[in-house]
Amino acid sequence: MEQQTYPWSTTRVLVTGGASFIGSTLVDALVRRGASVRIVDDFSSGTMDNIRHLVEEGSVELLRGDLRDPLVARRAVEGRDVVFHLAANHGGRGYVDLHQWACSTNLGLDSTVFRAAVEAGVEKVVYASSGCVYPLFLQADPGETLYLTEDMVAAPGYDPDGMYGLAKLAGELTLRAMHRELGMKTASCRYFTVYGPRGVENHAVMAMIARAFVRQDPFYVWGTGEQIRNWTYVDDIVEGTILAAERIDDGTAVNLGTTERIRVIDAVRMVCELAGYSPEIVTQPEMPTGPMNRVADNSLAKRLLGWEPKVPFAEGLRRTVEWYFSTKDPERVRAILDHMLTRRGAPSGPQPVPVASGD
Repeated sequence: MEQQTYPWSTTRVLVTGGASFIGSTLVDALVRRGASVRIVDDFSSGTMDNIRHLVEEGSVELLRGDLRDPLVARRAVEGRDVVFHLAANHGGRGYVDLHQWACSTNLGLDSTVFRAAVEAGVEKVVYASSGCVYPLFLQADPGETLYLTEDMVAAPGYDPDGMYGLAKLAGELTLRAMHRELGMKTASCRYFTVYGPRGVENHAVMAMIARAFVRQDPFYVWGTGEQIRNWTYVDDIVEGTILAAERIDDGTAVNLGTTERIRVIDAVRMVCELAGYSPEIVTQPEMPTGPMNRVADNSLAKRLLGWEPKVPFAEGLRRTVEWYFSTKDPERVRAILDHMLTRRGAPSGPQPVPVASGD
């Protein structure tokens, strides 16, 4: 049977963390579909530059605020049909490994948003989850050809990736309970290592590109370089997220990720080739590394959503390098790079606890 077209033109949407990298790209896609979009963000890591064009042309409503505040959460969800909840205290590997308490605040953030959505009578919540929910003990051997399937996240074998992964797992389980007990439509999307234009330097691919942009030599690589990842282009992630909103109601979690198995060291070499230089590459096994073998199986998303990634890593990387090199200032990147590897948001004096821009 042919899939019905979803009525986005008559749908009132909230995107939490909508000024962030992924959030703003999702907002662009929803506006193109004709949705009435409200953004809530505290700009702790999201930027006005990502959404300025939409705000200035009146295509979106912008609410500035901290979603830990129940009053802000209630105001944000008021009158909305669908909530895309991307806001989170999150950064790259250096951040999630070194800021466990900060990542734990996502438990309260999610609870506040979900409660507000229930009380406001929101029809559906679509949640940005993560590959960090998968058991770490499964992901230790880079020599194993492993594809993580959704059913691997199950009791009693929960072993998520730190407090960030634990909070994402709790969010998924909460949304399933909300559907089962309250009848709310919910869906969770497990994002796998997203990159692309508007990405920031605290995530691996963007950090590699930044190092190449400033001609770092030696070129430092966290870990042994043997870690396996499946970096997924942001446009593919956004498409899968919207399809999940259209086609999943019962709290099912789906992987959104490619099945390309790429070693970190090989990605570094690809970046340097695109940048046109050949630095000495120095690995740093003592630095935050994450799991050694994290790649998604995306067959459930194919079956339920009709989704599969369209942009292979080589092409997405080329696009992202072109964007970065054409929009960034080398001196500015040199000034912020070390900070960004372990933080969220550009340095500007004392660091606040950031809570409302999820990537």
